[in-house]
Amino acid sequence: MAKKNSNAAGIVLLAKQSGLTSYSSLHAVKKALGTSKVGHTGTLDSFAQGLLVVCVGNLTRLSSHITAFNKTYEAVIEFGKETDTLDPTGEVVRTAGLPELQNLLLAVEKYKGAIEQVPPAFSALHVDGKRASDLVRDGHNVELEKRLVFIMASRICELKFDDGTNISFKESPSDEFEKIDFNEYSDILCKKVHYARIRFEVSKGTYIRSLARDIGQACGSAAFLDGLLRTRISCFDLKDAAGIDLLKPFTIDSVLSNLNSIPKSENFDYIVEEVKNKIQAMTSEIAEQCGLPAVCLNSSNEIDFYNGRPLKQKMFTPIYPDKDYIDSDGNSVKREKAFFADTKYSVFLEDLTFAGVIHFEKQHISYDYVIPRVVKQ
Repeated sequence: MAKKNSNAAGIVLLAKQSGLTSYSSLHAVKKALGTSKVGHTGTLDSFAQGLLVVCVGNLTRLSSHITAFNKTYEAVIEFGKETDTLDPTGEVVRTAGLPELQNLLLAVEKYKGAIEQVPPAFSALHVDGKRASDLVRDGHNVELEKRLVFIMASRICELKFDDGTNISFKESPSDEFEKIDFNEYSDILCKKVHYARIRFEVSKGTYIRSLARDIGQACGSAAFLDGLLRTRISCFDLKDAAGIDLLKPFTIDSVLSNLNSIPKSENFDYIVEEVKNKIQAMTSEIAEQCGLPAVCLNSSNEIDFYNGRPLKQKMFTPIYPDKDYIDSDGNSVKREKAFFADTKYSVFLEDLTFAGVIHFEKQHISYDYVIPRVVKQ
């Protein structure tokens, strides 16, 4: 049995493989770091793959901050059919003709900005205290209410037509949402699209399964997801994740050829070693990206802070006084003064060790939580 490590704390970027649940994917993190105190910041369905941001130890308190940020996905959408789960694990409930590319382009463009979205009935959302997916499986008819979400950007990356031919669109290294001039592709606008790989940047609470369904309906067809890859959550990128080398290239053909594949058990030990090497400490830069402006606690006030004594503004100094910070809505805010009303701040010691989070509200500073000091042996 692995020895438990009560002092384990940090952030792990983990590349979840398709075929595993998000929960079971955390076993490698628990074994690597010798702790059961872990929490990810946004579930990926079993068929999906990609980035999980895992908070470990005392940093699990940060999970809600990271969950609130925008996420980037690539989705392989199949047209002509819709399943009850809106993914490849479900039963087909509707069929329709394949859309022409020109109609698909209009549909994708329609779903940008603020939209009202109905979540999938097969979801973890609760209705009368029970999961919607459990109610559906028990034979109940579940109707979830629309909710406002935001599609910041989208880009078609690859298409597969009904004649079996594929086309991929070149991408700029500096702009993953670079606009494609489809006037240069007039010869394919009337071709029927069977599959599309599309990249989306979306707000918290957006269901890509629902987005696929709605795009399918908008272009006069039906649709569901065959594959889903999460590539980014705020400043956290999949390319830096433990286990990234185990993910296959995310293309239409690769997704279709690997449907229902099961990850190899021998990969587990490899991921464990990767986690040990890639765990990150909480830094002031990460805190800023998480919407928690970073302040430094004066060394003369450390005893007061760790003993829960009243907090005063003069105890803290902004670490980045001239830099804009990202608020909880993802907006860039100019730092015109040291403290903003109704804002949570990350606290760091003078050696830049993360110490906790405080809340400034109505000219009063309160403790949100404090990270216990680790006594060095």
